[in-house]
Amino acid sequence: QVQLVESGGGLVQAGGSLRLSCEASGRTFSDYAMGWFRQAPGKEREYAASINWSGDMTYYADSVNGRFIISRDNAKNTVYLELYRLRPEDTAVYYCAAARYYTGSGPGGYEYWGQGAQVTVSS
Repeated sequence: QVQLVESGGGLVQAGGSLRLSCEASGRTFSDYAMGWFRQAPGKEREYAASINWSGDMTYYADSVNGRFIISRDNAKNTVYLELYRLRPEDTAVYYCAAARYYTGSGPGGYEYWGQGAQVTVSS
């Protein structure tokens, strides 16, 4: 089992920035690729970004590419998502997820999920 705990969410004005963290425990963190997803009220869970086990490969949804940055620190068992130039439409609960061999955009490919962190962007 891998336990994931997100932190760093909050309320920010449009144009602002936040950094989300997701700390993992339970298994060897560097064995897993990591992803960030988000879910707005009334909408399906949406892929945002993912990163391979070593951190040298990153992937982004078109909607966040150029504004969000995913990174990881395997020594700290933590994956990060930096959110820049935030927009009201970025408001959602953000989830991190772990996958043994998958860095794709489908939620079904990820085995473990955190509880989520709320990000609210005011206009």
